[in-house]
Amino acid sequence: MLLDKSGRVVAATDRNTIGANHRQDPYFVEALRSNDTVFTSFENDTGAFVFNYSRKVMSNGELAGVIVVEVDLRQFEQSWAGISDAVIVTNSEGKIILSTEPRWRGLTEEEAVARTSPSSAISRAIQATADWSALPFDAYVLGEAVMRMNARIPFQGWSMTIFTPYTSVRERVNGVLALEIMGFALFLAVAFYFASRRARARSVVYQQESAELRQLNEALQREIAERQKAEHHLNIAEQTLAQSSKLAALGEMSAAVSHELNQPLAAMKTYLAGSKLLLQRKRPEEALSSFQRVDDLIERMGSITRQLKSYARKGGDAFEPIDLRHAFSSALAMMEPQLKRQEARITRHMPMEPVMVMADRVRLEQVIINLLRNALDATKTAVDPTIEILISGGETATLSVRDNGHGIEDLDSLFEPFYTTKAPGDGVGLGLAISSGIVNDFGGRLTARNGANGGAVFEMKLPILKDQVEAAE
Repeated sequence: MLLDKSGRVVAATDRNTIGANHRQDPYFVEALRSNDTVFTSFENDTGAFVFNYSRKVMSNGELAGVIVVEVDLRQFEQSWAGISDAVIVTNSEGKIILSTEPRWRGLTEEEAVARTSPSSAISRAIQATADWSALPFDAYVLGEAVMRMNARIPFQGWSMTIFTPYTSVRERVNGVLALEIMGFALFLAVAFYFASRRARARSVVYQQESAELRQLNEALQREIAERQKAEHHLNIAEQTLAQSSKLAALGEMSAAVSHELNQPLAAMKTYLAGSKLLLQRKRPEEALSSFQRVDDLIERMGSITRQLKSYARKGGDAFEPIDLRHAFSSALAMMEPQLKRQEARITRHMPMEPVMVMADRVRLEQVIINLLRNALDATKTAVDPTIEILISGGETATLSVRDNGHGIEDLDSLFEPFYTTKAPGDGVGLGLAISSGIVNDFGGRLTARNGANGGAVFEMKLPILKDQVEAAE
């Protein structure tokens, strides 16, 4: 029901009650006094208890009315009617508000028993135990045991009392015990069944594992024998491989020495032939100059034989600050006879300031000579053989050698030892491998690529010495 502020019904689920006034009813009065939802119970004219929730309704800060919701608790009494126990619910004043006996509502427990003489065993138990507050929960009425249970309901100070004869309790307990015994017996039977089945399964598994272990043991014995045999063969193979490695290293070193000495020998042959002609033409001063160059080449050959040891054993004892421009000039002077014979056009781009690096002078010149020689060999078939040299200094010192030859077919295998694209007798494929190892010793990197307009481009990048460059400037 929805009541206005005067207590008149303005809306309800039962249209017959619209217009009635409930201004004096507890749920209206209590709702006006409280700011929250209130619960009220009172006895109507028929002797039945009515239970309500009510709350006042505010609109713009002013009282608009009260909304009331009636709660039907008789459904609990209907559900209790189907059991053999006597159930009563009393409020905080001790009055019975719910009961399995409708005539007891509104009375205290003592008044209810005094007014109505029970006719059943439960009714007599209620009459006999009306004042058992000082007695234990167990008692006998007319030879029949009865159990009284009382519990507080955490709402409005209510409490519930239940009277149950021991016969019904005993029947329930016996039924539960019978079910528990039967369930326990079934559980034991199932447990014994699964235990025996598990034991049989374990026995089978143990037998299988025993057979597998025997097979594994036999296989392990065979594998041990095979490993011992393989180790014996491996020792023999290692000895053979060590001997072969020694022979291979000796052959590689011999080839490297032969490759690096060919250049000075060719230059010596050219200078000696020129000296012979100069002596025949009565020009001894120029012949002595050629002899001096031959002497320098012999000294260089000695340095090369000493420095070629670094191909097998690295070392940096001969490192010194070197201007990359001066190293290139020395290497170019070494290559002068070949350059004149092939008539290749050399284009040089070098900065005015020094480009200082930390390296071994002889080995650095050896790398530059190898790069120039490869460029000359690549431009043999070119119409206008051109070699472009670029030296730059920045974050790193860079030497680039660009030619207009046929380019590089296999870049991946270019720096591997004994890889060459030259005709037999022209080279053994060690120049770039040795040069790459030398540049790596200097802390740099030697790379190769094909040019955009044809030909090959080799770049040598070395760490630059900035302090030495500033000192030289």
